[in-house]
Amino acid sequence: MTREDDHPGDIPYTDLWGRPGFLIRRLHQLHVAVFLEECGDFDVTPVQYAVLSVLYRGKALDQVSVAAEVGIDRNNAADVLRRLERRGFVERIPSETDRRAMLNAITEAGCKFVEDAHGAMERAQDRFTGSLGKRDRERLMDLLQKVMLDNNDSGRARLKTHDNED
Repeated sequence: MTREDDHPGDIPYTDLWGRPGFLIRRLHQLHVAVFLEECGDFDVTPVQYAVLSVLYRGKALDQVSVAAEVGIDRNNAADVLRRLERRGFVERIPSETDRRAMLNAITEAGCKFVEDAHGAMERAQDRFTGSLGKRDRERLMDLLQKVMLDNNDSGRARLKTHDNED
């Protein structure tokens, strides 16, 4: 049985407010603004905090793996890692298995920073979706993840997911 809402091509995208890409871009702008307001005392961007969060899990990663975990290209990852290294939050260490490779590990200062900034990051997320009830938040997250995963191969930087892990 075909439902009417199963045919996205039937939607006329003449109005900006009816275009998913427009709304997602605007939501991204708003999220960054809210994140920076809540985390302003920490002088950190959402991408920097994401990189630190990935490294906080404890495993040292090469630049390509960091990029894949966060869904950014490796050049952006290199820039973010350099900035975090200058702040003392990340250190580069030689790989034990590949003498040519350098790994990025979070430092004690980086761990403390993630822990200290965590509450502000949570406030940003809560504030951003604060107008939604619990069920709507869960539905929003499900839909965002579905759209993201369905389009993961379209971007310049592919996000590492459970489906494409090595």
